[in-house]
Amino acid sequence: MCRLLGYFGASVPLDQLLYKPEHSLIQQSYQPREMTAGLLNADGFGVGWYHPQRDVEPFVYKNTLPIWNDINLPSLSRYVESGCVLASVRSATAGIPVDLSNCQPFQSEKILGIHNGFINNFRQSLYRPIRELLSDKVYQSIQGTTDSEHIFALLVNELVENPQASITDALGRSLNILSNLGEKYQTDFSANLILSNGQEMVAARYASRDPVPSLYWLRDDVLFPDAVLIASEPLFDGNWISFCDRSILTVAHDLTIETHNL
Repeated sequence: MCRLLGYFGASVPLDQLLYKPEHSLIQQSYQPREMTAGLLNADGFGVGWYHPQRDVEPFVYKNTLPIWNDINLPSLSRYVESGCVLASVRSATAGIPVDLSNCQPFQSEKILGIHNGFINNFRQSLYRPIRELLSDKVYQSIQGTTDSEHIFALLVNELVENPQASITDALGRSLNILSNLGEKYQTDFSANLILSNGQEMVAARYASRDPVPSLYWLRDDVLFPDAVLIASEPLFDGNWISFCDRSILTVAHDLTIETHNL
């Protein structure tokens, strides 16, 4: 399973998020504490961020190397600053290639998304049923082979078909579709997700069976005032709050937080 990180708030250098915390995403790549499957997250990584002043599509940096082996990321992360960041380190499902198209974040115009979890026996269970629900445009936008990208495609499809829908509503409907498909085709899944359009951040902790993978949030910590962090595992000692099982959390532009159960 992957490890996720979302940051929304005052603009900070990427290295303050990726490297400086005592249990940073770097450390979680080789020494995770709360993974329910796998031991390492060494099958690539990705970081996505939004420009703090310009209304443009987000920027993404990916590599198939383990995050600790990328010699460019330390310098890049000291240079880049953002108030909206999504990052992921990957533990690939057996049989799914380690290549750039399968590294997260996934992007659709201004939407970025990252996923931790799985669809059991994805190629044999929900691969075709998910694709059959997608519009031609969304279907053709899928570049990789992961269950993660197909879950992201479900959300994008909801936004395409319902342009006035919020990310929160689209995510709730996508998880409901996934639940119905899982029940129909008798397969389990877990879907912890973090999504953003640069103006808000939305996250879900969800699985069709126990245990539900861990996900936490933290607001206005002394190390990160005026900000909300969301992470698979706490990055440092603090007042981290565990997501309720099967719930969605929305962080608005003014850092107002709303949660609801699914």
